[in-house]
Amino acid sequence: MREAPRKQISKRALPAWRISATISSAVGWLIVIGAFIMNRMFDWPFWLFLLLLSASIIETIVSVFIIPNVRWKRWRYEVFEHEVEIQQGVFVVKRTIIPMMRVQHVDTKQGPILRAYDLASVTISTAATVHEIPALDLDEADELRDFISRLARVDDDV
Repeated sequence: MREAPRKQISKRALPAWRISATISSAVGWLIVIGAFIMNRMFDWPFWLFLLLLSASIIETIVSVFIIPNVRWKRWRYEVFEHEVEIQQGVFVVKRTIIPMMRVQHVDTKQGPILRAYDLASVTISTAATVHEIPALDLDEADELRDFISRLARVDDDV
């Protein structure tokens, strides 16, 4: 079996992912607050509120504190002359090889959270799918985008 890719994404991905997870968890907390209000207004069973509260606490702990660490440890990528290899996954580790001759274009993207941490993601588009290498240092993302673009053009010329 082929050796796993060596390059890791930026360690600054962890706080960025935690902020995103916290924002997502806020929706669950709004539901918990709504259930508490409904419990008081309509005398719903208190166990229903406790069940939702417990689920929200567990979801927040897992999505904010555990999953970002595991996700960061598993995320790997490596660019070779004829392919890009990506390894990702939390519970199921997925390894993808993208042939350079299939690459149509390469982009960098940066939302407000990544921008706050000077990070960007590189997206590699083929005819069928879009693959993403998330949370790279901004300079590294630009260099990687240009490097993959040059390699893909070389393969097109052959």
